[in-house]
Amino acid sequence: MVMTLPAFGQGTFPPSASQVGTTAIFKDSSAIVAWATGCEVTRGYVNIADTSLGLVSFGVAADATGPSDPLILSLGDSGSAVVSFDGSIYNGPGPDFAVFENSFSDSFLELAFVEVSSDGVNYFRFPATSTTPDTSQIGAFDFSDATHLNNLAGKYRGQFGTPFDLQELSGASSLDINNVRYVKLIDCVGSINPLYASYDQFGNPINDPFPTPFPSSGFDLDAIGVLHFSPSTDILVIENPVKLYPNPTAQFIQIETTDFDRIELFDLQGRLLMKTRNKLVDLGMLPTGQYVVKVFTRSQSSSHLVFKR
Repeated sequence: MVMTLPAFGQGTFPPSASQVGTTAIFKDSSAIVAWATGCEVTRGYVNIADTSLGLVSFGVAADATGPSDPLILSLGDSGSAVVSFDGSIYNGPGPDFAVFENSFSDSFLELAFVEVSSDGVNYFRFPATSTTPDTSQIGAFDFSDATHLNNLAGKYRGQFGTPFDLQELSGASSLDINNVRYVKLIDCVGSINPLYASYDQFGNPINDPFPTPFPSSGFDLDAIGVLHFSPSTDILVIENPVKLYPNPTAQFIQIETTDFDRIELFDLQGRLLMKTRNKLVDLGMLPTGQYVVKVFTRSQSSSHLVFKR
């Protein structure tokens, strides 16, 4: 497999997560106070230029909820996801939320437009910009440069969120920037072919890796973290409440819920340590510390912080 570096100069926007001047937000940042709790997905194509390959299939909607972790939801070419919260995002100082993708490097960047809504009907897009040259197609495993990208989710590698500031949408009709309840991600088809291309606010084709004809094609949604959040005051009815006990524990954690499917256990670096369908989980072999237990039922998922003594 050959990977090539971009043959164009540096752009004018903030650089990758590993460089000085980046705006990337790390998944464990104390600035993140809430995470998405709901997601509805409309799958896109494995390859929009060859629709006979069908739709993508990697991940499930619940994988886009909760904290950033190794679980992702692939949108496919032109696919989309609408993400919701147990409350609303409001316009505070600086960025208000961050979108996490799962890129394995600072330069392999699969991108998506970001839109927001207060009512779930009227959506407003952040003004996206791509100054990546469109003279040649970025191939499936070729590199991009974050300094050419602005207001596009996926600008940063895995575990680092791309920030968005609701102030940029101030004045949009039918949008209350202090009561945003839905965030929509729409995959940018990276083709520079006018038959399939996605365009930025200035009419420039958005050139990113294409084609990526795999079940995980297109933008991979990991999570959305919120920096300015107003919890819901509505009465929340949880169909399948989840209990974990004892917590802290020296060895065993008991999972209590209905319609149980499985649990997945991660360390705080997001590494998957265990996957099981047992409700009694043995942590005895793990070092003392904190771990994330993600509990899946057949209709929802939830993440829980567990302390191992």
